[in-house]
Amino acid sequence: MNKELTGKVVIVTGAGGGIGREIALAMAAYGAKVVVNDLGTSSSGEGANMGPGESVVQEIRNAGGEAVLDGHSVAGWDDAHAIVQTAIDTYGRLDCVVNNAGILRDRIFYKMSKDDWEQVVAVHLMGSFYVSRAAADIFKEQNSGSYVHMTSTSGLIGNLGQANYSAAKLGVAALSKSIALDMAKFNVRSNCIAPFAWTRLIGTLPENTEAERVRAQRFRAMDAAKIAPLAVYLASDQGSEVSGQIFSVRSNEIMLFGQPRPICSVHRSEGWTLESIAGHAIPALKRGFYPLERSPDVINWDPV
Repeated sequence: MNKELTGKVVIVTGAGGGIGREIALAMAAYGAKVVVNDLGTSSSGEGANMGPGESVVQEIRNAGGEAVLDGHSVAGWDDAHAIVQTAIDTYGRLDCVVNNAGILRDRIFYKMSKDDWEQVVAVHLMGSFYVSRAAADIFKEQNSGSYVHMTSTSGLIGNLGQANYSAAKLGVAALSKSIALDMAKFNVRSNCIAPFAWTRLIGTLPENTEAERVRAQRFRAMDAAKIAPLAVYLASDQGSEVSGQIFSVRSNEIMLFGQPRPICSVHRSEGWTLESIAGHAIPALKRGFYPLERSPDVINWDPV
C-alpha cells in the first residue's frame, strides 16, 4: 500500500468505533501516526469506557502502525487543547484533525429538552470548533494543515426528530467553510464529509414504520469503511488544492454538495408590499422551492 501519509500525525475524534475507527485504521495504513481520541460513551453520550479506543490503538500497532489513545472530551475547551497536546507530546507535530466524535439524542422538536439540545450541540458543533481551534496555532505556525469535519445530510437538508443534530451539523458545515477562508493564507484547508453508513449511532434510529425499516435496511448495506478513503485523500498532499467543499459518500458513490447560493429571484423596481409578495413573488419563486419529502438530485458519474 502507498504510504501517502508517512510522516504525518492525525487526530481522529470518536475513533473507538464506526466511521471514526475505519478512518483511524485507514490513516495508519497509509503511514500516519494516529491519535485515537475516544471516551467510549453510549450513543447518547453517557458513561465512559476506554476499551474501544484501546482496541483500535492495538489493532493499528499489530498491523505495524503507530497510535496513541486519548480519552479527553471534545466538548470542553481545555480538554480539546489536551487532545492536541497529546499529539505534540507524543509525536512532536500535527498535520490533520478529523472531527468525527458525535452522539445522538433524537426527539421530535416539541418534546426536545434543553439537555437534549445542549449535549448534542456541545459534542458536534462546539467540539468541532474547540479541537479545530486548538490545532489552529500549530497549523498557522507550520504553514500547513488539514481539517476533515463530519457533517450530515440531516443538517444539509433536514431530518425528522433531529433538530439538535441537524442544527449542529449544518453549523459544522458553515464552520468548515469559514475555517477554509480564514486559514487559506496559511496553506490550511478545511472540508466536510456527510457520510452514509451503518454505525452504532445510525443503529439507534427507529424502525417502527415500513419506511423506517426500509431506510435502516438501506443503511445496513453501506459499509463505514467506504468513508475512510476520502478522509485519507483530504488529509494527504494529493488533496492540497481542495478546500471549503462538502462531500458525501454513499456506498460506492461520492457526491459533491453545491455551494449555497440563490437559485432564482424576482425583482420589482418599486419594492415589495405584502400584497405583491403574496400575489407575485412567492408564486414566481415556488419553482425553486425544495420539496421536503425527497433528497437532492445527484449526478451519477462512472469514470471510463
